[in-house]
Amino acid sequence: MFSSRIFYPQVVAFLALAALPAPSPAAGVNADEPLAPQPRHENIGETVTHFIQRSHYNHTPVDDALSSAVLDRYIESLDGNRMYLLQSDVDFFDRYRFELDDMVKADPLDPVYEMFEIYRTRVRERHQYALKVLETEPDFTVEESFQFDRSEAPWATSTAQLDEIWRKRVKNDALRHILNDKTWEETREILTKRYQRLLRRMDQVNSDDVFEGFMNAFAHTLDPHSSYLSPRNSEEYRIQMSLSYFGIGASLQPDDDYVKIVGIIPGGPAAIDGKLKPNDLITGVAEGADGAMVDVVGWRLEDVVDLIRGPADTIVRLQILPGDALPGSSEKVVPLTRGQVKLEEQAAKSEVINIPLEGREWRVGVIDVPSFYRDYRALSNGDKDFTSTTRDVKRLISELEKEGIDGLVMDLRGNGGGHLTEATALSGLFIDNGPVVQLRNASGRISRLDDPNPMAQVAYDGPLVVLVDRYSASASEIFAAAIQDYARGVIIGQQTFGKGTVQNLYSLDQYMKPDRESDDGFGQLTLTIGKYYRVTGESTQHRGVNPDIELPSAIDAELVGESVRDSALPWDTIKTTRFSAGAPLNSTIQSLIANQESRSQTDPNYQWLLGGIQEYEDVRSRDSVSLNVDERRTEREQELERRLARENERRAALGLDPLASLDDLDEDDVPDVILRQAAEIVRDMAEMRTVDRAPAQAAKLEKNSG
Repeated sequence: MFSSRIFYPQVVAFLALAALPAPSPAAGVNADEPLAPQPRHENIGETVTHFIQRSHYNHTPVDDALSSAVLDRYIESLDGNRMYLLQSDVDFFDRYRFELDDMVKADPLDPVYEMFEIYRTRVRERHQYALKVLETEPDFTVEESFQFDRSEAPWATSTAQLDEIWRKRVKNDALRHILNDKTWEETREILTKRYQRLLRRMDQVNSDDVFEGFMNAFAHTLDPHSSYLSPRNSEEYRIQMSLSYFGIGASLQPDDDYVKIVGIIPGGPAAIDGKLKPNDLITGVAEGADGAMVDVVGWRLEDVVDLIRGPADTIVRLQILPGDALPGSSEKVVPLTRGQVKLEEQAAKSEVINIPLEGREWRVGVIDVPSFYRDYRALSNGDKDFTSTTRDVKRLISELEKEGIDGLVMDLRGNGGGHLTEATALSGLFIDNGPVVQLRNASGRISRLDDPNPMAQVAYDGPLVVLVDRYSASASEIFAAAIQDYARGVIIGQQTFGKGTVQNLYSLDQYMKPDRESDDGFGQLTLTIGKYYRVTGESTQHRGVNPDIELPSAIDAELVGESVRDSALPWDTIKTTRFSAGAPLNSTIQSLIANQESRSQTDPNYQWLLGGIQEYEDVRSRDSVSLNVDERRTEREQELERRLARENERRAALGLDPLASLDDLDEDDVPDVILRQAAEIVRDMAEMRTVDRAPAQAAKLEKNSG
């Protein structure tokens, strides 16, 4: 059976802790005690293998070919940036290339732990060397550079080669603090604590952690959304999905020695504040308005989460290194008031954008849909007024039409999905009746989900634009695809995420008996069991939904999206199902594109956006950074000068006063350029509709007067 909930990519990213499993508390851990598999690990491996062969969408055989792929992914999960292992270590691991399939089926898992012990030894060596480097202040006037992205570099062949890589890494870590006005003594103290913390972190890893890391490498080889969670992290996942905790409302995951923000949960404090963005790195956490900032680089994920969480209505301050910042840039501090993530705060919201043109003011309604939600608890309790995306949007449309809107924008940017029932129901507000999406399960059986309320009238039949970006996924893609396939509206923005698979969650405690009462359980398996298809028969998997009108975006499609993941299931097609589409919009779309391109050439805000995206792409294209303090300081100053000049150029074109510093820029003054473009396109559609209707209305008046 297909799950009624479509998993958010952000949540899946939270689950993907393969870089290093979140270790258990340090209490009772003996750092000198060798890691070894437990009997229940082998039982779990056998059970997971059974589920994979029986229920995974691809019916992937657990054989030598899969074993080879799992080994590569396991090595990548340990040392994806190639900063610890030597080529000789990787060559040693290769002896197990075609044995891992037998291990998960029945054989002992000792080689997995042997590989991890080698990795742990290398990590200890590197951080001990880093502490040694800190004994002497580096010469920051030397002309040299540090390659911070080594994911495609060859493995180091000697300890001396790794020493040189790490000498530069330590120097780069130190230089960032020096550039932020820290003395060498302060910098050495911060980094000493950091590297010592990383050493302790490795000492705290236990056998369950190693097993979870390996099983995740195994599951992610099948596809990006299949995962295994230990009992400890199963509970963490339950807390995340229940949204019952008090915190900031963000999904986090390890990223080398940092904790990275991978998603902002709609309705949470971070979403309401708006300053945190995906890919931002958390470098420090402070309690209250004036508490001391704690450096958390190198901390375990759950320890950082524990610092961030706290009582409701209390303040936590995060020190953030922006994801789009130039290496060595200054950090910023973002204060947030902890609060519970509430369903009502996730609700769709509306506004009206007024666009004056040639003596007339056009009114464009905008409905922001942050997720596809449904309050099943209220529904099961018999509450007829239960909250849902579809009910809220229907009400908002009615309110907007009373205000006399000329067209509507459905804003699905950043909407990672939600309940499948809401995707089909929301589509039904805009199409008369008919199928919305097709589903194929692992056995090849195809089912169809139709408009759940086909007898109801459409809620809105005016000019419609659906605004999407690369973070629009799952249910968002089902809705956008239906609107596009029925020619009901125009899709604009960026190619969507491409998450067109269905997952089912298996609690292994229901299938396995504990060996003894003290067992904490067996964890849970998330497995991909199906795929979504448009009514045209095309999959949304991998390719997502391509917009009819593409708009610029700072989100790099080569870094974000299903197509970036090498184990993603492919795009394919099935038979088209019968549906009744509206008149093709090809000529309308071509006219809209021409208008948009002409308008954007003289739009100061649009040109400002293009300049910012180009600057970001220039920074993102780099994989190394200078270790010369003067050069780095000059780079940072030049970057700030470019941003200020670009902002003042925009302000001059709009008749606004220039700024002396970017610190004077009010966040409310930063325009949502893409939303404005969407509103302009809807206005064009409304004007075309008015022109098209004019002859018919004139004929009708003439007939009535006769």
